[in-house]
Amino acid sequence: MKKTILGALMLLAATPLLAWQGEVAIETPNTRLLLTAWEGGDLRQSYYGDKSATLQQLRDAGDDLSFEALPTFGSVGASHLPALQVQHMDGDQNLELQVTDYSTTDDGRAVVHTFTMHDKLMPITVKLFYKAYKHVDVIETWTEITHQEKKAITLNRYDSGHLVLRQGDVWVTHLHGNWASETEPTMEPLTQGLKTIRNSDGARNSHLDAPELMLSLDGRPQELTGRTIGFALCWSGNFELRMNTVSHREHHVYAGIDPTAAHYVLDPRQTFETPHLAMAYSNEGQSGISRIFHNWARKEGMLHRGMQTGDILLNSWEGIYLDITEEKIIKMMDDIAAFGGELFVMDDGWFGDKYPRKVDNSSLGDWVVDKNKLPNGIKALTDAARERKLKFGIWIEPEMTNTVSELFEQHPDWVLQRPGRDLRKGRGGTQVVLDLTNPKVQDFVFGVVDNLMTQYPEIAYIKWDANASIENYGSTYLPKAKQSNIYVDYHLGLIKVLKRVREKYPDLVIQDCASGGGRANYGLLPYFDEFWVSDNTDALQRVYMQYGTSMFFPANAMAQHINHVPYWNTGKRIIPVKFRCDVAMSGRLGIELQPKDMTPEERQQCTTCFADYKQLRPIVQTGNLYRLLSPYDRRGVSSIMYTNDQRSQAVLFVYKTDNFYDQPLPRLRLAGLDASKTYTLVEKNVRVGEEPCKLNGKQFTGRFLMDVGIEIPLWEDYASRVFELK
Repeated sequence: MKKTILGALMLLAATPLLAWQGEVAIETPNTRLLLTAWEGGDLRQSYYGDKSATLQQLRDAGDDLSFEALPTFGSVGASHLPALQVQHMDGDQNLELQVTDYSTTDDGRAVVHTFTMHDKLMPITVKLFYKAYKHVDVIETWTEITHQEKKAITLNRYDSGHLVLRQGDVWVTHLHGNWASETEPTMEPLTQGLKTIRNSDGARNSHLDAPELMLSLDGRPQELTGRTIGFALCWSGNFELRMNTVSHREHHVYAGIDPTAAHYVLDPRQTFETPHLAMAYSNEGQSGISRIFHNWARKEGMLHRGMQTGDILLNSWEGIYLDITEEKIIKMMDDIAAFGGELFVMDDGWFGDKYPRKVDNSSLGDWVVDKNKLPNGIKALTDAARERKLKFGIWIEPEMTNTVSELFEQHPDWVLQRPGRDLRKGRGGTQVVLDLTNPKVQDFVFGVVDNLMTQYPEIAYIKWDANASIENYGSTYLPKAKQSNIYVDYHLGLIKVLKRVREKYPDLVIQDCASGGGRANYGLLPYFDEFWVSDNTDALQRVYMQYGTSMFFPANAMAQHINHVPYWNTGKRIIPVKFRCDVAMSGRLGIELQPKDMTPEERQQCTTCFADYKQLRPIVQTGNLYRLLSPYDRRGVSSIMYTNDQRSQAVLFVYKTDNFYDQPLPRLRLAGLDASKTYTLVEKNVRVGEEPCKLNGKQFTGRFLMDVGIEIPLWEDYASRVFELK
């Protein structure tokens, strides 16, 4: 023990206690984060917000709020929470960090500020990073932790970031939901005490609570006005967001991996990097934060598709489910081609040899063609798609297997399991999760994609699904001393696989699906082109779910499909096909039904919808979003719009969400337009058999549309309108 402490002191004595001191302003185009560090002290955060503020101004105004940028256990008072807590090899859990170096790097798109800190006693190094983008108002923060103790240490808490704000009338908006009812915004004031938002699914983290939130600093959240801060934890596993109000002075916000059952064992000289936490500030309300995150995702690489737009597709799942045959698939291709679609995706049910995939309780892991269903194989389908001028896609679920499968029979040790205990099984009573902490399993999962693409290079799209939670907390690969690393190492293994896939197949379009929207997060989106918003495609409920999802994610990442009616979860409710089309048009448009069962009206409306959407697609999928009327406000109408960067074109969507006699509907005031320009309204996707409404062809100034507004004709149940503004 004495030798260890003496060695640590000698190590620190050889290094200047503080190689840098002063004030740092971390800046984006319109925002500023202010930090300070002084001799013998720690790194402190003083301000985050509009770029106009300086430390001297804050001091002069009596608002010099200063707190540790990375509070650690052992350095903050008992009333405050730590963002970092370690257990040293001798059992000590204290950590007292001070800055020993500061540096910056500039890659042309962003400046990375690196603060290097050392513990005063033990040989632990913590690097705290802030990445400030030059063309979008986002700052990412994260840490790297390494040590030179003789034995492993344990990270008991390892948050990615911490932000302190002056207490006021601050409201938090977070997203809550469940399977088939994702992303409902919950808005509430921050009061005294601790509020925690977390997810413990293990494999997916966007059902129930999601790893994003907004803070409205001027009271109840507003869409177009008010100082607002947004946070998104770029992580695909368990997380914890904490907001602690401990006095009448400040709010503390912490974000990171949930440490429950995940105390991470870190070997000497091993570096642990926490997930990145993205922060944005806007004085244009919640829609302002959304636009910042959308632009950051599309233009700075957090979405693999970037500024590209997605194809109009037909997915086979809700049309035929597992009942796949070559004849049915080719007939569906004929139908989507006739509508003007661009891509056909064959969903679950195409695979299995010894155990054919007839129901959902077998075959995962056996990624070979079921020759009884597809006697001429996948090659016949890719050929058929090419002949119809369609692209071809396919469904896989490579991280999971069934206990009824050849893979499980051959490699039972490849699944996560609790030694000596019965397997807990998911979907179909047989589904389990592969152990992605194991490099051999990582090779297998990569091989699922690689083998398909090698055999069938014409595959243009993969739907990557994940329909199971981690129910079995145990790994036959990890040593006993590192079983608590499972929740983290699973996702690190998944990311390794995805990086390999992207390195070899950069142009392959991959959808991120996980029992619907279970993986809508920025931890995985850099490797995917889009995500499936929800397994629930009912158009009315999608108005709500897509509204919530848009708070952080851009339209070209949101897969939105036209469904059949009556739908499985709505009884006998019949929603008109126009409403279904108009709702799906507000993101990446697709269709999810059996076309041969469609009525002539439905077929004609979808054909019109597809043709109009191709004209509107660039603005919808890569434009700037303004949410105008929330369905959650229960005013009978919901509305959103997109504009291009030049504000010369826009697309407006309006949906009637309920209908009562003599119902007063709000006058719709638009946003994001150029007040000096004159716009012509052109109604798109007009209902079959009807003429465009009276607003079609009318001209208004941007000032009138934003200040006065227009009356949208919405007279009947499920009325909807789509307008192009030129």
